[in-house]
Amino acid sequence: QVQLVESGGGLVQAGGSLRLSCAASGNSFSIDGMAWYRQAPGKQRELVADITRGLSTNYGDSVKGRFTISRDNAKNTLYLQMNSLKPEDTAVYYCNGGYYRGRTYVRYEFWGQGTQVTVSA
Repeated sequence: QVQLVESGGGLVQAGGSLRLSCAASGNSFSIDGMAWYRQAPGKQRELVADITRGLSTNYGDSVKGRFTISRDNAKNTLYLQMNSLKPEDTAVYYCNGGYYRGRTYVRYEFWGQGTQVTVSA
C-alpha cells in the first residue's frame, strides 16, 4: 500500500509560479515511475508529466517549456515546478505512481487527495 500526499497548491496570478510536492510513503520503493496529473472541472484527468526512477522525463504538450518534474528518490518525494502559469492551468493536481510499458507511462490506480491550483487572469 502506498500513500501519496500532495501540497503546494494555491492561488496565483497569470505568469506566476508554484511548486508542488508529493510525499510518498508505505510500499513506495516498488514504484518505478511517478507522475503528475490534473483535472479541471468538467474535464477528464490528464497526464501533465512523468518521470522514471532514473530521472528521464516526459511532458504533456500544454506544459512543455513551462513545467519541470523532478523527484528525490532518497526522500520518496516528487515535485512539479510550474512557471509562466496560465488560467487554463487551473485544476486539481494529483501525484501518481506507475510503471512503464516501453516508453509509455502506465498508472497505478491510487491517488492522493490532490492540491488545488488556481490561476487568475
